[in-house]
Amino acid sequence: MWDILDNPEAISRIDTQNMLASLWNLPDQCSEAWKIGNSVDLPAEIKADKIVVTGLGGSAIGGDLLRVFSTNRLAVPVFVNRHYSLPLFVDQQTLIFAVSYSGNTEETLSAYHIAREKKATIIVLTTGGKLKDMAQADKIPAVTVPGGISPRAATGYLFIPMLAVLERIGLVTGISEEVAELVQQLRLLRNQLGPQVELSGNLSKQLAARLYGHIPVIWGSSGTTEVVAQRWKGQFNENTKTPAYWNVFPELNHNEIVGFETPAEILKNLFLIILRSKDDHARVQKRIEITHQEIGDKVAGVAQIQSAGDTILSRMYSLIYTGDYTSIYLALLYGIDPGPVKVIDRLKEALASQ
Repeated sequence: MWDILDNPEAISRIDTQNMLASLWNLPDQCSEAWKIGNSVDLPAEIKADKIVVTGLGGSAIGGDLLRVFSTNRLAVPVFVNRHYSLPLFVDQQTLIFAVSYSGNTEETLSAYHIAREKKATIIVLTTGGKLKDMAQADKIPAVTVPGGISPRAATGYLFIPMLAVLERIGLVTGISEEVAELVQQLRLLRNQLGPQVELSGNLSKQLAARLYGHIPVIWGSSGTTEVVAQRWKGQFNENTKTPAYWNVFPELNHNEIVGFETPAEILKNLFLIILRSKDDHARVQKRIEITHQEIGDKVAGVAQIQSAGDTILSRMYSLIYTGDYTSIYLALLYGIDPGPVKVIDRLKEALASQ
């Protein structure tokens, strides 16, 4: 059964939207996204004492990455908004990134209008659609990225341009070098995780094989890999079409860990993935090891995945890249096309009709 992962013809029959090809192109996507973010016309001066990224789904994950990345890099707070409205604190001193890959996400369009009413500084990030049309009509800067791929495959386009903008307006420094290192790290990883590497030497294929028939539970750490754990969960949902769950240390040591006692037959269907980074707090690292010892024999299996890279940015993305490949390989093992998200499409159609 595992042979399918090393069979290009079988993979192409299942992966009708070329999700693996999009994933292969992520390093180049990040490089291009940096150039795009540096080419958009910005106001002569932008002053902000807080940043809000408003978006949903794949268009919001860039905001989550920015929030975690900026914890020790920005002197202003970053808030991610997944709603039709905006927080009450949004005002003229707020920088709003309105992010919608399609440009037609109804919640983001609604939040954009509210941001205009509050006279916040807005920068749009999209491929086009109604959001870009409104930005052009309102003379709002619009970072326009290439379309044609799934939003969840466009994390580079939906995150890196925001870093470029923040460096250009003086809120953060040194990003250019970090993005260059990120691109180099991702290129190394795709030579280790890509479909051309056989199961025997491919970490993501091996992990997918171990996950087969089980429900993934992904644990990250607050302030470092929390967003990555959330990303893994979402990729298993959308690519593999399977339930998945995530949580973070140290919070899960105060509640979730108690839930691994019963029923035993269900616990044996869970497979635990623990995301590790050298940026994790020393006490959290100890918590991870103790927790692994405590519950490791109660679940189907445990895998600890270590990040790679010289910077926080590349370490976050190395884990994202590993998880993205794993979710697609697991979909292939189930014979599921990772591209379509039919339930989401039907939901959008039903909402549009009302």
